[in-house]
Amino acid sequence: MTPFAPQVNDFQHSSNTYINREISLLEFHKRVLAQSKDSNHPLLERLNFLIIFSRNLDEFFEIRVAGLMKQLDLNAITTAPDAIPNEVVIEQISDIAHEAVDDQYNTLNNILLPQLQSYGVRFIQYHDISEHHKEWIKNYFFKQVQPVVTPISLDPAHPFPRLVNKSLNFIVTLEGKDAFGRHIDLAIVPAPRSLPRVVRLPDELTNGQEHYILLSAIIQQHIDDLFPGMSATGCYQFRVTRNADLTLAEDIDDLAVALKDELSSRRFGRAVRLEIAHDCPDFINDYLLEQFDLDPIHLFQVKGPVNLARLFANFDIPELRFKPYQPIVPKALRNPHQIFDVLSKRDVLLHHPFDSFAPVINLLKEAAYDPNVLAIKQTLYRSGPDSEIVQVLAEAARNGKEVTAIIELRARFDEESNITVANILQEAGAVVVYGIVGYKTHAKMILIVRREGEKLKRYVHLGTGNYHAGNAKMYTDYGLLTTNPDICEDVHKIFQELTGMGRMAKLKKLFHAPFTLHAQLLQFIEHEIQHAQAGKPARIIIKVNALTEPKLIAALYHASQSGVKIDLIIRSICCLRPQVEGLSENITVRSIVGRFLEHTRVYYFHNAGDIKLYCASADWMGRNLFSRVETCFPIEDKKLRKQIIEDGLLSYLKDNTRAWELDNNDQWHALQAAEGEESYIAQQHLMDERIITPTA
Repeated sequence: MTPFAPQVNDFQHSSNTYINREISLLEFHKRVLAQSKDSNHPLLERLNFLIIFSRNLDEFFEIRVAGLMKQLDLNAITTAPDAIPNEVVIEQISDIAHEAVDDQYNTLNNILLPQLQSYGVRFIQYHDISEHHKEWIKNYFFKQVQPVVTPISLDPAHPFPRLVNKSLNFIVTLEGKDAFGRHIDLAIVPAPRSLPRVVRLPDELTNGQEHYILLSAIIQQHIDDLFPGMSATGCYQFRVTRNADLTLAEDIDDLAVALKDELSSRRFGRAVRLEIAHDCPDFINDYLLEQFDLDPIHLFQVKGPVNLARLFANFDIPELRFKPYQPIVPKALRNPHQIFDVLSKRDVLLHHPFDSFAPVINLLKEAAYDPNVLAIKQTLYRSGPDSEIVQVLAEAARNGKEVTAIIELRARFDEESNITVANILQEAGAVVVYGIVGYKTHAKMILIVRREGEKLKRYVHLGTGNYHAGNAKMYTDYGLLTTNPDICEDVHKIFQELTGMGRMAKLKKLFHAPFTLHAQLLQFIEHEIQHAQAGKPARIIIKVNALTEPKLIAALYHASQSGVKIDLIIRSICCLRPQVEGLSENITVRSIVGRFLEHTRVYYFHNAGDIKLYCASADWMGRNLFSRVETCFPIEDKKLRKQIIEDGLLSYLKDNTRAWELDNNDQWHALQAAEGEESYIAQQHLMDERIITPTA
């Protein structure tokens, strides 16, 4: 045990030293929303950021707020390091979220939609319907909508229905009697999920411009036609968000079967948020809150569609998008048939999306058809049944290769897709393993075994991101292709660990969670402390998606107090408070929010000049370090190490346009180039660098 370990264990966090993780995550979502107001982005990209914010906020309520409300329902005392009571956190979240949602709809209604209209693109809501639209809307309603709509009256025989998570619904106030002579005051109209949320109007009504009408407007226009003989005095759209987290017992017999059973409950979990039209009367708001067992702080009245995530996907104007970027295939890998020869001689580093994901797929394709390849092993966290990688693995199995796939069925919101992937591979003859119950397999590894002469040689790919070609075009990630014998042996042992029941593998080069990674990170930090105390240069640069693990934060505070310079590039959650005198004045925290989602995990320790540089699948979070199988791999080739330091770390520390900095009052500030200073965008620099000087 290092001398620092007792100090880390004894460090007591409070709200002064530990930022609440839920609030920090919500602040990240606000940074995404801020991009929708940035006029330097093309117009449709700004709209896309607004939609991403909606999706992020949906998941935030489905998982994070739902978890807090569950603890509150159970009267559980918070165990969070900040020690802020759950009810206080929920109130703070409500205040921040309401302000952000108001900002979102103000941006949509007063900035983005008017600007879209100047390009001939218009979205027609109920209050926008004009006379010359009405006949077409009428025909569409009776032919396409009415046959599949099921109005539900609310009376003793028709209690309030169970409504699906995030579904679009209408609550209707009525006057008059129904066919049976009953006075019905209220009804619910669920919008059919099978119908598109926006419909393009024909050119003859729009002079060829792109005009769309919202499904909600069509239903509202003809709401009376759903209740013959009665009058609708009001019609208000609403949407309920529910707890979508899954809970699986540790003693299950079959993970796939248990997961299928649990998935069905996700649609009807406990309500956590109610979104409703801003003009809905108070008595309707109160009625719905009562039905969903929600307090008023969970009510969001919005001036526009209650579900933005399903809108605005039916059109595209190229000049309003980012200029297309074609990822570069490194010169050494442009002939896929030579990939084994190339990797036998040198390691290759891929930096997505600046470098193409094609070499990873090509490696698997070559392995699938190469008669000398005997076995392929791969972890799959998010890939999708239509993924080319899944199809290649299935083909390799059909070709007689020993294919083993470690599929993490519990990758959140991809559970059903991953069950389908498992079935595809099993039917092709692959061995499918679901990982370890209680530990998500989050590591990104490929191992290929090839006979070369009288020996067997291993080829490995290790990555920071998922094996998902779509994500590789939008997320920044690193991938290392290597035949380093020690690394290959380590990967082999981790696969054995995942498929067998043996002891913890002893590795030579890699660190892995939940076994050695956390302790090793603490040791690396301690070494920097010792160097600083000895008067030597000491520096740490960490680039991860999130930093929440209390002991690592305590260790970084101690390193700062010892004089270690620490730069943290954290995309989303950061529970460490920087720039606090006497605690963290040597720590800076920044977040990059740009065209691509920052996803790389890179750990840099100066180590008195003998630099230690690692890439990893793990963020610095408790779940990654103690509840997941993760890999952390060294970058030992000097050229590749220099490339990561310059492109993946220093370049991002230089960014003065897409970077945000965290101050000691928990406030994030968008950076701007100073007067006379040239604007520098790290992601743009990496794209330009490859276009001007193609990767060797």
